[in-house]
Amino acid sequence: MPGYLVEDQKKVTTRKIRAMKAEGKQIAMLTSYDFTTARIVDQAGVDMILVGDSASNVMAGNETTIPITLDEMIYHARSVVRGAKRALVVCDMPFGSYQITTEDALRNAVRIMKETGVDALKLEGGAEISDSIRKMVTAGIPVCGHLGLTPQSIHKFGGYGVRAKEEAEATKLILDAKVLAEAGCFAIVVEKIPADLTQKVAEAVSVPIIGIGAGSADGQVLVVDDMLGKNEGFRPKFLRVYANIAQVMTDAIGQYVTDVKSGDFPNEQERY
Repeated sequence: MPGYLVEDQKKVTTRKIRAMKAEGKQIAMLTSYDFTTARIVDQAGVDMILVGDSASNVMAGNETTIPITLDEMIYHARSVVRGAKRALVVCDMPFGSYQITTEDALRNAVRIMKETGVDALKLEGGAEISDSIRKMVTAGIPVCGHLGLTPQSIHKFGGYGVRAKEEAEATKLILDAKVLAEAGCFAIVVEKIPADLTQKVAEAVSVPIIGIGAGSADGQVLVVDDMLGKNEGFRPKFLRVYANIAQVMTDAIGQYVTDVKSGDFPNEQERY
């Protein structure tokens, strides 16, 4: 494996993430779901790695994030933590693990932290989950918020369209951001909202706002498989594709099949 692509190899902390906004430094965040990918992503220099419940889509092939379980998220998070030495690792709390009662939320949050070694958790929602966030923060668990398009509520929304285009929803989103910041969130992800609203949210709170499909913010997050071009056919407007890994893998695997069937692999140099 190559060395780190950034000079500062000190472990990224929530304190540093908050300081980056104050210093006007952009925050780079990507998802990872396994040890090998997390190690590469970490060494490439990202500040934060999200063990997203998008593993439900990317790793398991589900249409939504809803089916993934707490045990499955713990498995993925534990794998990522082993591979990431520098980046701040944040784990999504899956659907149903924090919405029922604040006691359930805290119990499940503690379990994730103890069994995975992640640095922080991410929860979807606004004022309605602020009590749970306060309990987690009081217990010493760093929390990242998530507003706008919240995929765990996809059936309520009826689709993956841009959120908060209307004034009432936009106003509520700003108020929710203030509540989350007051509750102790060290950062907030905003997903698929108008770019001008993102700016208003970033100005309304002191904590970093990390966007996905939300225009300029204090930082950006993407699903690593999407930005590497592994998810063929998925090209939303907000996605910039940095490689065509699907084609690279297809070509390499195709060549392997050809070499095996022709008897070329293994050759004399590849034998003991």
